[in-house]
Amino acid sequence: MDGDDPLIPAGQPARRRVQVWDLPTRLFHWLMVVLVAAAYVSIRFNWLGLHVRVGETLLVLVLFRLLWGCFGSETARFRSFLKSPAAALGHLRRLFRREPDLEVGHNPAGGWMVLLLLALLSVETLSGLYVYNDVEDVGPLTPWVPAALADAIDDLHIILWDVLLAAVALHVLAIALYAAAKGHNLLRPMLTGRKSLPASIRAPRVAPAGRALLLLAAAVAAVALLATYL
Repeated sequence: MDGDDPLIPAGQPARRRVQVWDLPTRLFHWLMVVLVAAAYVSIRFNWLGLHVRVGETLLVLVLFRLLWGCFGSETARFRSFLKSPAAALGHLRRLFRREPDLEVGHNPAGGWMVLLLLALLSVETLSGLYVYNDVEDVGPLTPWVPAALADAIDDLHIILWDVLLAAVALHVLAIALYAAAKGHNLLRPMLTGRKSLPASIRAPRVAPAGRALLLLAAAVAAVALLATYL
């Protein structure tokens, strides 16, 4: 059992440590942090080969996360954390209210942030694959895509990179605000996988590791095909 929490009213039922994030979800999260930083550094120093490999790895992870969001552990599934926009706005209206953290997985606002980051990463990495194949003249679509459309995809890749960095900055700011304003530590559960919750809250179901490996293999195969034929 955990010690007394100053945000928990007297008489609150006992709390226990619950696994809320599985290992695949946590590895995905922290690998994304490393790879986005690597993408930034590699493009700043014009290390194109490394930048392309990082982008392909990012796309593998994004595709894996999309699959894991459909077939993975309970808290990783989109249906478990994607709430209505009204629910997300209602949650944000309580941002500066100190209260116990009873969320088993993503909160309603955090769920939409996850979706935004995945969407940005999907388009950014896919457009990057096309741009590289077009520049190197190795993509089968190169002869068929009009120059104006190819230029538009190139511009999209550049613009979305800035949008992605802004979204990442917003994500980091939100984590800091939750810690300062609400007293919620969102980083520790993503590191350890575990969180203190009332004993009455059911522990989420965790998918087997073998399923994660199969979905990862499917993502690798998909990116290999995309890198060849995009």
